[in-house]
Amino acid sequence: MSIKRIALPTILVGFIAAVSAWLWIQATPLSAITHGGDGPPTLVLLHGYGGRAEHWLQFVDHLRVPPSTRLVFPQGPMLGPISRSRGWWWLNLEGHIPEGERLPDYSTANPAGIKVASFLVREYLEDIDGPIVLGGFSQGAMLSGDIAFQTDQDLAGLVLIGGTTVNEAGWVERFAGRRGMPIFIAHGRRDGVLPFAIAERFVNKLTAAGLDVTWVPFDGGHAIPSLVIQRLNAFLAGLQFGP
Repeated sequence: MSIKRIALPTILVGFIAAVSAWLWIQATPLSAITHGGDGPPTLVLLHGYGGRAEHWLQFVDHLRVPPSTRLVFPQGPMLGPISRSRGWWWLNLEGHIPEGERLPDYSTANPAGIKVASFLVREYLEDIDGPIVLGGFSQGAMLSGDIAFQTDQDLAGLVLIGGTTVNEAGWVERFAGRRGMPIFIAHGRRDGVLPFAIAERFVNKLTAAGLDVTWVPFDGGHAIPSLVIQRLNAFLAGLQFGP
């Protein structure tokens, strides 16, 4: 049997497996960890690639929110790169590193996986009475940003920590529809996973477009230090939730 005859069935099997997995993910509702009150408001935080919903639990006692606030930590639908870890779509960091650079740049990418993940998160949010503040860390921030700037999901606030832009030009086109939404963005100057410079550039574009941005650069890496939680608490305290 020739190499071509062997390769073709292998490729077809791989393709069928990928499509089957995509369909399964799309048809499977998200699970989530919930804490706090019954809402409103509701704070929904998405974990990063290789993380889990449980990783947000370390911050529960440090978040200063009204007693009625419902905290929701959805679980990513895909298996992550290490044991028991999860993700929102295959991130493929190495495949997005520009020539001569050290860190990935997703600003011109528009992966199909982020659209599936967006659909699943928005479907989950349908059962939550507003107002909703949506946010996340790393890949969770990327997904939150895509939901905010590529859909009409009703949001009372947006929280992006240690993330980066995806399809940045497409996001910019939707700025006008989000002028009334407060936005919190934090990023470490020594982030070794997702570039600080891209986050800073995005903040400058948001500010130039007249959006309400709280920008928290910090001297650290790809993490959520206590300073960010303190500033996030101040941001959340300043939100005005309608009836």
